[in-house]
Amino acid sequence: MRFDQRFCARAVVTAGFVATIVSGFGLSPVHAQTTATTPPAQGPVRRMSIDDAVATAIEQNLDLQVQRYNPQLQDLTTDQFKAAYTPNFVSTLSTSDSTQPSTNILSGGTASGITSGQSLFNVGVSSLTGWYGGSYDVRWNNGRNTTNNQFSTFNPQLNSSISATYVQPLVRNFRIDGTRQQLLVSQKNQEISDVQLQQSIAVTVRNVRNAYYDLTYALGNLAVQNQSLGLARQSLKDNRARVEIGTMAPLDIVQAEAEVATREESVILAEAAIDRAQDTLRALVFNPTGADFWTARIEPTEAVTFLPTTVDIEGAVKNALSQRTDMVAARKNLEANDVNIRYFRNQSLPDVTASVNYNARATGGLNVTRARDPLTGLPTGAITSSAERSYFSTLGNTITGDFPGWSLQVDIAYPIGKSTQEAQLARARLQNTQAERQIQSLELQVSTQVREYGRQVQTNTKRVDATRSSRVLAERRLEAEEKKYQAGMTSSFFVLQAQRDLNIARNSELLALVEYAKSVVNYAAVQQSPLF
Repeated sequence: MRFDQRFCARAVVTAGFVATIVSGFGLSPVHAQTTATTPPAQGPVRRMSIDDAVATAIEQNLDLQVQRYNPQLQDLTTDQFKAAYTPNFVSTLSTSDSTQPSTNILSGGTASGITSGQSLFNVGVSSLTGWYGGSYDVRWNNGRNTTNNQFSTFNPQLNSSISATYVQPLVRNFRIDGTRQQLLVSQKNQEISDVQLQQSIAVTVRNVRNAYYDLTYALGNLAVQNQSLGLARQSLKDNRARVEIGTMAPLDIVQAEAEVATREESVILAEAAIDRAQDTLRALVFNPTGADFWTARIEPTEAVTFLPTTVDIEGAVKNALSQRTDMVAARKNLEANDVNIRYFRNQSLPDVTASVNYNARATGGLNVTRARDPLTGLPTGAITSSAERSYFSTLGNTITGDFPGWSLQVDIAYPIGKSTQEAQLARARLQNTQAERQIQSLELQVSTQVREYGRQVQTNTKRVDATRSSRVLAERRLEAEEKKYQAGMTSSFFVLQAQRDLNIARNSELLALVEYAKSVVNYAAVQQSPLF
């Protein structure tokens, strides 16, 4: 049975890299040469170390790009609550004019009615304060009035006033209010979003490393299957030679041909596994918007090696309980709930609010003195004298407080009976107790996971030693069977069986090494973040 060249090693498996892999598992250079036949590559080949793959994934991984928006969105939410303390500038500019009929002699109007005009220019600043829940409002008001009313002593009349009001809660909303509560909770959510981004990065790094090792295993497995195929084809060739010289019956070739066909299938499956591993690693490392995303193939530049790792389970558990991202996020959620408890406890107190107001005003313009009727004493409309007070003189009187006024007010409110805030406080306390129990449960889960992954490292360390010894013994057995076969002391069946056992032993050693490397990655990652 002929073996189609399309079932040879894929383009990503260069002769040098395959030789590196197989040499690590006790395979001879002659066997390594059987994997060097490769078809032309169909896409660009990216030679990457495991650190290169991690760095590229952190930069290009699509899920991480999505996750990076969450902290930015939370920053904007926090800024939204901080904006409540931004001073609010207000201004009013208006002008009006009106004419009303004169209804009696005391209205001061003329036969054509009472005409008046008003122009206003007001500015002010108001805002909440960042301390103790207070608020302030400062206003500067200016006006100019004109009228034909004979009783008016200023025409035009200039008005200027300054007012300042400060409102301070004394009990409820003193230590914390709704705005500060939302801001504090938002800041905790901001910290949680940062932790969640760290968790996503840690999980991605772990997945990339494991996918890199899976691809390395798939490549190594293809090398092992190719070498097993090479042994079977060599046995078939030897058997055909024996048939030609008459030392073996033609029927005995069938078994060797069947073995070659079986191992060709194993090569086909190994090649398909490489494609799957390539897709998995490619999706983790590269941005799918790239033009050659589906055609680019990753060629690992690092072979899996066995480096003994010291496992300190107790220290790892302690480290995970203090630093693991889900533990940190759970504690920050508990801190956010503490803020809610503080707020609702404060809201259940009496509402006592003090407000202080200060104002100063002055009037200026053209001050006129009108002649009066000697009989009635009413103004006749004729101006006998006038004195002008300018706007700046009026403003000066306002600033110096020549005509001040102030007020102090205290408002008290308290619900009769159980309030909504008390029910909310009881609910927040219950949720806090629930969150504390959830943290205890999470600590148990974290401890169990870390201990399990620590044991996996220890177990896989022993597996590497056991599979390495098994592979060495399988090689010796095959060598012995081949010598016995050459001497005519055994049949080709036992040689093929020894080849199968060696193939299994080599693959088991490769798998044990990869599983060990992945368990080391998982052991380190489980101390940083949950793995699922």
